[in-house]
Amino acid sequence: MNRLAMAALVSLAVVSPKVAAQQTGTGNDEEDVKALAAQLESLKASYAQEVRRLRELDMQVQAIQARVSGKAAQALPTPPPAVAQAAQDEPAPPAAATAPTGEGYASTAAEAQQAKEAARRSVDDVKQQQSALFNRRLTLENSISYARYDRKQLTLNGFLALDAIFLGNIAIENVESDTATYNFAARWGVNPRLTLNLDVPYLARKTVYQKGGAGGSAAGIAQEETNGNGIGDVSFTANYKLFGERGWRPETVLTGGVTAPTGREPYGLDWKVIERDDDDFIRFAVPSRQPTGNGVWQANIGLSAVKTADPAILFANIGYIRSFKRSFDDLDSNPDTINPGEVRLGDSYYFGAGVAFAFNERTSLSISFSDKLSARASTRYKNGQWVKVIGSDANAGTLNLGVTYALTNKATFVSMLGVGLTPDAPDFSLSFKLPYML
Repeated sequence: MNRLAMAALVSLAVVSPKVAAQQTGTGNDEEDVKALAAQLESLKASYAQEVRRLRELDMQVQAIQARVSGKAAQALPTPPPAVAQAAQDEPAPPAAATAPTGEGYASTAAEAQQAKEAARRSVDDVKQQQSALFNRRLTLENSISYARYDRKQLTLNGFLALDAIFLGNIAIENVESDTATYNFAARWGVNPRLTLNLDVPYLARKTVYQKGGAGGSAAGIAQEETNGNGIGDVSFTANYKLFGERGWRPETVLTGGVTAPTGREPYGLDWKVIERDDDDFIRFAVPSRQPTGNGVWQANIGLSAVKTADPAILFANIGYIRSFKRSFDDLDSNPDTINPGEVRLGDSYYFGAGVAFAFNERTSLSISFSDKLSARASTRYKNGQWVKVIGSDANAGTLNLGVTYALTNKATFVSMLGVGLTPDAPDFSLSFKLPYML
């Protein structure tokens, strides 16, 4: 029994250190597992945050591409397979790992879509002013414009003696005109390629006539002011998109329309005699009221193009206006006589080009040049021959500076300053527009 007891004690003494060592090893493994688990959770959180950031960067790239192309994507593109798979496997992140959202930072698909719409807003505003928007929506536009004209003309009434001495009256004629125009326009996008437009203007004009040589004296000046207001010539136009913007090719729009002589024509107006000479000859007479329209039917056709080149937007246009002859009861500018006849205004050609810069998603600045060349008008009295009116041809070149600002998602404020570069153009013009999409 003693031997057996001694053997048991020896065995127990040998086994005990092994059991203790195994128990100690078990404790270290548990600590390692806990450390690895904590590290895994940290890596999972970091991985989820990186995947979310990768998806947000992809959305921002899509928004920038939409601004460059100027086209509205109806749905977000499918993310790359790696991002899609990561999004599916992404665990729910802890609250501390959620990235805050801010201006210019898209954290959801909805915000990315909003970023795309905001990015193309400046492009759409420029297109709306240069050609048309084909968005199947009704747009109502109210605009107010002001134009200032100042014309001086030297008039010589006499003859030259010995090719050097002028005998007669020297008179300086000056015409100053101020025109304010309110225009109401309705634009309806029938389909993605066709837009119809109706423009109804209302004009208020004031013109001051000054004539030198009053009373036969070169130092004398006579002055008279006349006014006129009323509806102008109503126009109806249609825009048809020939090509959409793609690659190097710009968006190209064909425009055609007609203008009706709804305004008061400048022919057959009552005249007011200011001064007569000793022989009862009229020296100075002015119209009693100012006209508000051209008096003839006109048709126009044009072509416009818009190309985005981030951050610039390039645009250009060219067109032709055809005027049709029309009969009037009186064409004579002499208040004492009445001569019926026909008038045919000269045809006109216009062209222009410019560039706009989108400062941000709401504001853009544009600078452009526009010119309109008009041929001479012709008149024909009853049973007479067509005679060209000397001085009726014109070359009106204008430098335009504009600022466009998106007030809301539906309303845009447009301001434009025009500076006349040729004598036939207004000295300057200023206009404000407020298109509103319903």
